[in-house]
Amino acid sequence: MTVLIKAAQLLCSLSILVILHEFGHYLAARAFGVRVDKFYLFFDVGFALFKKKIGHTEWGIGWLPLGGYAKIHGMVDESLDKEGLKKPPQPYEFRTQAAWKRLIIILGGIIMNLITAWVIYSALLWSEGASYLPTREIRYGIVADSLMSDLGFRNGDLLRYVNNKEYEDYADFSVAALLSPDAIITVERAGQSVDVQLSKAHLPELLKRTPLFELRFPLTIAKVAPNSAAQAAGLQIGDSLVALNGTPAYFFDEFSHCVRTHANDTIQVGVLREGQPLTLQVAVPDSAIVGIVPDMRLQRCFHIATSDYSFFGALGGGAGRVANTFAQYARSLKLFFVPEAKAHKSVGGFISIGNIFPSQWDWHDFWSLTAFLSLILAVMNLLPIPALDGGHAILILIELLTGKRLSTNLLVILQLVGMVLLFALLILANANDIIRLLQ
Repeated sequence: MTVLIKAAQLLCSLSILVILHEFGHYLAARAFGVRVDKFYLFFDVGFALFKKKIGHTEWGIGWLPLGGYAKIHGMVDESLDKEGLKKPPQPYEFRTQAAWKRLIIILGGIIMNLITAWVIYSALLWSEGASYLPTREIRYGIVADSLMSDLGFRNGDLLRYVNNKEYEDYADFSVAALLSPDAIITVERAGQSVDVQLSKAHLPELLKRTPLFELRFPLTIAKVAPNSAAQAAGLQIGDSLVALNGTPAYFFDEFSHCVRTHANDTIQVGVLREGQPLTLQVAVPDSAIVGIVPDMRLQRCFHIATSDYSFFGALGGGAGRVANTFAQYARSLKLFFVPEAKAHKSVGGFISIGNIFPSQWDWHDFWSLTAFLSLILAVMNLLPIPALDGGHAILILIELLTGKRLSTNLLVILQLVGMVLLFALLILANANDIIRLLQ
């Protein structure tokens, strides 16, 4: 059921975005009097599930759910139709329009993606406000696992700066750290500032981490498994850790480390229960699993900053979020040019995209992720690859600079090359998903 819910959210989100993206092209084309021959959600290879001719446009739904398209009359596109271009040019064709008009038509989809994200983010801010975890609120520091220890971090390090820059929002702090190869992370340790470098050699492992840092938090028990060592020892929901084997201890990572290092042994666990201290004897089994679930709610351990927005304030806040997210994702593409990052292995297909959606349908998460995917679609379409909007735009800009239009045969060849590259990327992304599943 979880897989079906994720798949349904993915299909619904991408369908909305594909329709709006192509509608951006459609609106721009019609604004300049250019005909749109076909407008399809999904591809109609061989046949369509539904189609209806309205005016000069055939509207339909294809059977292959890999996107959609708006076929603009007189344009070299994925159909590779050269026959229509051999006929005398007509005023309602794409090819007869001024270069600046063709550029606007090409960029119409990307512009619609940006508007979509802006509307969604603005609506969420106006209706729900914004919440985030301030970096300075991570007052217990981080947990340094084996990777972070190798890099030079220690348990309890307080995050302060990335490359000498402070970030109010912890999410922005993490993104900035990942997107800056060889970033210098300044932490506060025992009252002193310490610089730790995120070496490019560790980028493949770091890129897999979500979030980048594991946060340290006091242990309060949220659940005790039945017939477990914890239940046998008398541990209860709501107990808060205060000591281990007679030594003050408060954090879940301390408890986990103690349990792992005392398998098939007995440990003394000091807890606070309804304000009263208790010491319990816990017999740790060979599996080193005692059967507790910690309360990991952020709002229990940290102050979550919240802001309310007026209607016009939400419009400004939405625009700021679009600009920030767009810039961050665009910057992330430079990791493909960092050999140590092995970014090609982190590219994900439909399974990876689907997994970012929650296992339960939540409208806030759905719309927030849809806005994010809309910006990803905008960035990806801006890439100067033939067959993408960015590739078409580059060719038009070359025409504007040189005053010469490229031949139809060359445009067809470039379109074909671009399609091959895109299909190769699609195969790589989904192959990575399958490999990760098998592993």
